[in-house]
Amino acid sequence: MYAVEVRDHIMIAHSLPSPVFGPAQKLHGATFIVDVTFFRAALPPDNIVVDIGRALEALHKALAPLNYANLDEDPALAGQLTTTEFLSRLIFDRMAQARRDGWLGPYAEGISRMRVTLTESHVAKGWYEADVA
Repeated sequence: MYAVEVRDHIMIAHSLPSPVFGPAQKLHGATFIVDVTFFRAALPPDNIVVDIGRALEALHKALAPLNYANLDEDPALAGQLTTTEFLSRLIFDRMAQARRDGWLGPYAEGISRMRVTLTESHVAKGWYEADVA
């Protein structure tokens, strides 16, 4: 399996209003390093997994609505606990849509799997990984 990973970051504010989150129930900020890994079984004629420039642009576009935002104020996220795991899936879905919409270039249809990893600190990270159609 071949893979390429691109990286960006976001800075968000949010609260996690459930007792399981202890002090994180209050409004707080977080900076996430966001890595997206693209997997494919075989290389196309240009011997690339994905156009890295296009992948970086698509990731930046997918993250823009989240960056410097208070997620508690986003109507599309109302009622959601915007955990690292939840945000990983949200970004995954946006990147999968970018692939379907052609933002990743002409050979992106060969990408069979993606992983979105959010690193929240030097001791914790979470991700969502799945096949893409």
